Amino acid sequence: MDVSDYVKTLDREGRLLADTAERAGLDAHVPACPGWRVTDLLRHTGSVHRWAAGYVLEGHLEPMPFPEAPELVGTELLAWFREGHADLVRALAGAPTDVQCWTFLPTAPPSPLAFWARRQAHETAIHRVDAEGALGGAFSPVEARFAEDGVDELLTGFHARPRSRVRTEEPRTMRIRAADTGAVWTVHLSPEPPRTVAGDLGPADCEIVGTAQWLYTALWNRQPLAGPEVTGDESLARLWIENAGI
Repeated sequence: MDVSDYVKTLDREGRLLADTAERAGLDAHVPACPGWRVTDLLRHTGSVHRWAAGYVLEGHLEPMPFPEAPELVGTELLAWFREGHADLVRALAGAPTDVQCWTFLPTAPPSPLAFWARRQAHETAIHRVDAEGALGGAFSPVEARFAEDGVDELLTGFHARPRSRVRTEEPRTMRIRAADTGAVWTVHLSPEPPRTVAGDLGPADCEIVGTAQWLYTALWNRQPLAGPEVTGDESLARLWIENAGI
């Protein structure tokens, strides 16, 4: 996916998040984020959008403090969220391709601009899913290629960091397979952070197979990582559920 694809997705997902939040009601509980209401979801995501836009617009080369959301409620909070989301979309769409700024995942796209466009598209999509969970309805579709990309970012980016808690005392292997796109990842577990490589590399202790969209939401712990999609040692799937939260 290129930057323009991510920006279009970010634009669509942010609008849908706001509309869904408004329908759900700002006091509704967010099942995927214990202790959160929709108000907290909007404040968090709105702050993330402003934080990300600051890197792209101002070219910060070091990590910056995370901004606090204002104590707004109701329609004012929704307006604040929509404003920050629109500003981020404009910042990414209008930024020079060679902009230099800080990024934070070990396996990043080829440029800082691509990194932030990708990261914010997925940040917003996952929190849109959270808003739909608060509403109580089915999740809106995620395009398969985008979902596959989100699984890749999670496995090779977030869980390649030292802070990942998905670890085993003895070496174990998980296979993640997107049935509709053909993407395959082999996740090597050990006392160290997970090491993920692309492809079907040798035997696996546990295999998880599903559509890219199902893998996207299940591996982000937005729906159960269980059922016929999981074969082999199911304790590894439970390990993921218990320890993979970002």
